Amino acid sequence: MMKLLVTGGAGYVGSHTVRVLCRAGHDVTVFDNLSQGHRQAVDAAATFVDGDLGDAGAVESVFAGGSFDGVLHFAGSLNVGESVAQPLSYYRNNVVCSVNLLEAMERHHVRRMVFSSTCATYGQVDGTPVTEETAQVPISPYGRSKLAIEWAMRDSVAAWGLGCTALRYFNAAGAAADGGLGEDHDPEIHLIPIILEVAAGKRDHIQIFGDDYPTPDGTCVRDYVHVDDLAEVHRLAIETQVAGDFRAFNVGTGLGSSVKQVVDAARDVTGHPIPAVHVERRPGDPAIIYADASKAQEHLNWTPEYRSLSDIIATAWAWHRQHPNGFDG
Repeated sequence: MMKLLVTGGAGYVGSHTVRVLCRAGHDVTVFDNLSQGHRQAVDAAATFVDGDLGDAGAVESVFAGGSFDGVLHFAGSLNVGESVAQPLSYYRNNVVCSVNLLEAMERHHVRRMVFSSTCATYGQVDGTPVTEETAQVPISPYGRSKLAIEWAMRDSVAAWGLGCTALRYFNAAGAAADGGLGEDHDPEIHLIPIILEVAAGKRDHIQIFGDDYPTPDGTCVRDYVHVDDLAEVHRLAIETQVAGDFRAFNVGTGLGSSVKQVVDAARDVTGHPIPAVHVERRPGDPAIIYADASKAQEHLNWTPEYRSLSDIIATAWAWHRQHPNGFDG
């Protein structure tokens, strides 16, 4: 059993991970300002602290009372399009706040960390699938801010013995199999829940951003990994992390699905026609990106349980049908 601090633990992936950690017997404290997360999503077995990583005093306070064995860091901004329009906000919220966290960890001799990184650090890749050795050349401020945090962690490993795993995951999707947790953003920014809002009658149609990409059907191709599988790989990473070691793992299924394929799968799952309208490309969107996750499977003994796109969408659809207004409903 470890005593763990989880920043952003009231958010989508964070809350699923907190539940997995609590069920594994760990003592979990969630630190979240609820700007994007939900208090209702935090597992009842966890301790909740309402705090902001931008507040150095609040960060110091939680560490002073914690005696933590490790940190799992999810807190941050994650909208690629928004990052293009508001880059300085992303550098402040993602990079500066992460430095506050790392400084507190150094002061309090916390040497184990798992970081919620992203495939966006790779940018527009020339070949697929993406391995951990693929050059990291991000094309959005969001991706660059996440890469900057990885650099800060690497340098902390060398300077003061931090042990850190960067989990570069691809497109988180789905909901907890028991229907107790799911995705609830306002406004919603991810493809699958937006599609399901059409099926639920909350939107008239889905917008497909670009149909002229160099892909088989002209729409972007992504790797969709189930949120429960993501939660499990975070548990495995923190439980095996040692001080003084930096590790990076891609987390995905290794299967690429186009936007059109996702829409078609959602039509099959929901039985709804889900009208689609093609619009211009969004800035910062690479054409194709999917994972080679063999390194995580080998070193962490992790294998994704969900590999079928339809099965992933089915769990999300069950959540949205049971919680039409999200956690507030």
